[in-house]
Amino acid sequence: MIERLQHRFALSRKGAQDMVKACISVTVTNMAFMMSAGILYKLISDLLDNSLAKDKLPLYIAGIAGVIILIAITNFIQYNSTFLSTYKESGVRRTTLAERLRKLPLSFFAKKDLSDLTATIMADCAQIETASSHWIPEFIGALISTSIAGISMFIFFDWRMALASFWVIAAALFIISASSNAQKKTVKKLYNCKLELGDGVQECLEAVRDLRAYNAQDKYMDGLEKIIKNVEKQSLFTELKLAVFVNSASIILKLGIATTALVGGTLLAKGEITLLTFFMFLMVVSRLYDPMQITLQNFAAIIAATVQCERLDEVLSHDIQTGTDRMTNNGYDIVFDHVSFSYDDSAVLSDVSFTARQGEVTALIGPSGGGKTTVSRLAARFWDIDKGRISLGGMDISKADPETLFSAYSIVFQDVTLFNQSVMENIRIGKKGASDEEVMRAAKLANCDDFVSKLPQGYDTLIGENGSELSGGERQRISIARAFLKDAPVILLDEATASLDAENETQIQQALSELIKDKTVLIIAHRMRTIANADHMVVLKDGIVAEEGTPAQLYEKNGIYRRMAEQQIVSQNWKM
Repeated sequence: MIERLQHRFALSRKGAQDMVKACISVTVTNMAFMMSAGILYKLISDLLDNSLAKDKLPLYIAGIAGVIILIAITNFIQYNSTFLSTYKESGVRRTTLAERLRKLPLSFFAKKDLSDLTATIMADCAQIETASSHWIPEFIGALISTSIAGISMFIFFDWRMALASFWVIAAALFIISASSNAQKKTVKKLYNCKLELGDGVQECLEAVRDLRAYNAQDKYMDGLEKIIKNVEKQSLFTELKLAVFVNSASIILKLGIATTALVGGTLLAKGEITLLTFFMFLMVVSRLYDPMQITLQNFAAIIAATVQCERLDEVLSHDIQTGTDRMTNNGYDIVFDHVSFSYDDSAVLSDVSFTARQGEVTALIGPSGGGKTTVSRLAARFWDIDKGRISLGGMDISKADPETLFSAYSIVFQDVTLFNQSVMENIRIGKKGASDEEVMRAAKLANCDDFVSKLPQGYDTLIGENGSELSGGERQRISIARAFLKDAPVILLDEATASLDAENETQIQQALSELIKDKTVLIIAHRMRTIANADHMVVLKDGIVAEEGTPAQLYEKNGIYRRMAEQQIVSQNWKM
């Protein structure tokens, strides 16, 4: 049961146990309130029969006091298990999500956009928090306590009156339960509309510069307005659909008062029940049906929250990349051995084999879409391959824990990610705990010192969200400085100098020459002069190794590499 609760409501094991405690405490609290009605019934019965002896009075007083104490204790337990425990579980859930996301393969993130994952971590977690603290314990507690009360009425009082009073509860619950699939589909559609709106707003904010440059704001906003209207329309439809089911169940519930009065009046007229029993049932149904309406709303809300639970469970149940935390490699040669890789059933690489040797620069070149970036990502186990084997110094990288494996890699991406922190802290990401002197030494090697010295607070200057205060070349140099600081034995460079001018590129290349000594270097570049001195060339086209060898050997072949080199010379000589 605990495991089912974990998957059903995206809970930790302790969270599932706390939910069970919460449901039990709510049930006991409800039963304590019902016990007070039972004591009152017995007291009135004794008074009407003139059988209330003096020795019984202390028992009634003790019973009432005991019920009050029980209500106080169960309310305290209920509060702790439904609210305090839920808020702690919410923190655990978000932390668990973050830890899980850290270990998921990048293929998972390729299928999800930023707004989708943000909604999962923030909105979905908040929704489940409300469900765990309010809806689920209240619903389960009410369901169990009402069932116990109904069974007691059947056994100890009159089964006909019990049937007349409780049949509507079963009918109302059946209506809500039978509508669960329809509710889920409607809520899922609304959620997808909201995600589309989130994507649209985020895209608008990110592309505002381009929209203004091409006077496309009005056209884009017209499209965004349609999405907003669609969300509004779907929200109203969802609320209406839920209201139809909940209100229908509530109307059925109200019929219970009529059936109780009708059956009770008939039995009373025949003398088959006492007046006290008749009024007790009327009192029970009048006190029971109003809370049951809240219970029906909670039931509908729980069904609707299934969408968020499934989204959270998708992350928490997704396969993660695992492996040993001990490196067993002998050297740092990277070997691709008949590697095939596909993404979403679309083949990206097919039977790729080559070796990037330690102490050499291996350049990956070829037409766009040939698989160069994919190869560099697979070399660091960003994804797991479909067939073949990738090894680092003889060690199968699929058997190594990704975070342990990353300790051997310095990676400079074409798309640089920076944080709204100081220049110092952005570079320090390359090596946890690095001293200020180490950071500044790496910055100088990456030719950052010139532009940093012109910033208002130097290395302590905040550079804005994703380095918005810096130019593209300056952002790239900070990324290269991280690689210098980490000083790992394997270096992956994906268009590392693409955003630099010729002068800075020459300086960075000189610095990189120092960085890459005795290391394994995989470099992706489109400018031939960037990789002119590479030791080994691997030409990728349509996901296969089309050519391989030294620059001189490939030039002599008069193949893809030579055509690319000659076309670039023509491009460089082109003038307006």
